[in-house]
Amino acid sequence: MPRTSRGALTLAEEQPRGRAARVLAGVVGVLVVGVLGVAGYQGFQRVVHTLSSQRCQVSAGGATYTWAPDQSSNAAAITAIAVKRGLPPRAASIALATAMQESKVRNVRFGDRDSLGLFQQRPSQGWGTAEQILDPEYSTNTFYDALVEVDGYTEMDIAEAAQEVQRSAAGSAYAQHEGQARATASVLSGQTSAGIGCALRDPEAPGDAEDLAALLRKDFGLAGEVDGATVTVRSDGDLPWAVASWAVARATDTGAVRVTLDRYRWERSMADTSLTFTRLDADDSGAGDPGHVVIDLATS
Repeated sequence: MPRTSRGALTLAEEQPRGRAARVLAGVVGVLVVGVLGVAGYQGFQRVVHTLSSQRCQVSAGGATYTWAPDQSSNAAAITAIAVKRGLPPRAASIALATAMQESKVRNVRFGDRDSLGLFQQRPSQGWGTAEQILDPEYSTNTFYDALVEVDGYTEMDIAEAAQEVQRSAAGSAYAQHEGQARATASVLSGQTSAGIGCALRDPEAPGDAEDLAALLRKDFGLAGEVDGATVTVRSDGDLPWAVASWAVARATDTGAVRVTLDRYRWERSMADTSLTFTRLDADDSGAGDPGHVVIDLATS
């Protein structure tokens, strides 16, 4: 997955997805049947965790939604930038619903006419150059620049506010994404704590703490303390959970393998336990401090 030197995602897809996912699902099904007959339940679990899709999960307000890792990473950037700008979670909900409809929250190089990126912005309509639009942070900021100019957007329906920015031929379509957008914005802005997890394979290469710190500054405007393969962020209010959730959501890009906040920890794996934060025992020596987010990266 291409990245900038700072770890930011620059490209998700060159063309629309085909039928590969359905074919893989069929293969997995055949293998599962074989494993059940030969190795029993433990073998079944190993095969499922090895072959099943990587995924992220957000839970808020009694509802749970699933994201692909690249979608989760982009959603984290979209929400973090709203936090950085001091915008309400409602702004992130509007942006996420818009990106869900326009690009499935994928940084695509294709679209209607010259539309590109997360929000399908068009260079010919003054949104920026193609290179700029394909930078998720740039395209997100330009979306928010337009949104804050909409009078009363915080009181509008999400679809109405999105349409004021996008001027889409099918503006009502944004409404269908409201539930997932609201839950995701709540978790990634820190309003809902411990509401995200990602089932991910081991990183292909070691993480770079300096790159992670640079991405943290780009998305949140925060300075992280780098110590070897660990980045620590100290903050207060909702911000610690916003950063911790961001770190999990962007782990597919950064190589994060562990995120700890107070008595909660996320551990990277393909097991179902990675789909949420685990609450540590009060006497667990690995517990962190309130307000301190500790992000550990892969070292080999």
